[in-house]
Amino acid sequence: MLGDFNALTANPGDYLTDQTGTWTIAFITISLAVTPLRRITGWNEIVKLRRMLGLFAFFYGTLHLLTWIVFVNYFDIPTMIEDIGKRPFITIGMATWTILFLLGITSNRFALRKLGRRWQSLHRLVYAAGILAVIHFWWLVKADITLPRRWAFAIGSLLLFRLWWKYRGRLSFRA
Repeated sequence: MLGDFNALTANPGDYLTDQTGTWTIAFITISLAVTPLRRITGWNEIVKLRRMLGLFAFFYGTLHLLTWIVFVNYFDIPTMIEDIGKRPFITIGMATWTILFLLGITSNRFALRKLGRRWQSLHRLVYAAGILAVIHFWWLVKADITLPRRWAFAIGSLLLFRLWWKYRGRLSFRA
């Protein structure tokens, strides 16, 4: 913000909630971009950053949830429970955070050893988290869907690349 104290707007709670949500979806997208970037460039060292990027997504997702709890609802639990049931975008947001929470608590070596092969299956839920994050943002926005559309394009492109990579041998044309 560099000294621009007006940047928080008239409603800083909503502003902080919006910004932490944007950072959450950004880090989900960046973490999903690691494998395609590695496959295109051959830069295998980038894989070492994926766990940290995923944990950043969980961190900002948790901040997003906390700003909603503290600054938007002022710890009013009955109102929050009512909001979760009444507003589908909040329900989707809670599902997204739950997935990020599961991925966050199982992103250590101990969980990797204990879960074995199931660890990778569990961590593929990041694809669902990306899709749900876009849906959460899309349903939240009421008028201008430009930003949700851009995030949908970015995450959709990354997921399509993964599908293409998986089936590229089967898709080749035979003469």
